[in-house]
Amino acid sequence: MDKINKLLQKLSGKERKRIKETLEQLKNKNFKGLQTKKLKGHNDVFRVRKGDIRIIYRASETGELFILAVERRSEKTYRGF
Repeated sequence: MDKINKLLQKLSGKERKRIKETLEQLKNKNFKGLQTKKLKGHNDVFRVRKGDIRIIYRASETGELFILAVERRSEKTYRGF
């Protein structure tokens, strides 16, 4: 089981549904209504905020999106990116 699925199992049903919908929006490159922000010090790493959950992803030059993490917000959330 990968890290994203493992985290999703720890979330409540409502949170899981909201995150899956957000991931689907990212997959379809529909950023409307998403709280997206570029991370400091990176040209290609962004985060989407959904409540206290953060989805961190990388956008390649070809337009592909790679999900790097789905985590609850904490002081360690953005370390390592």
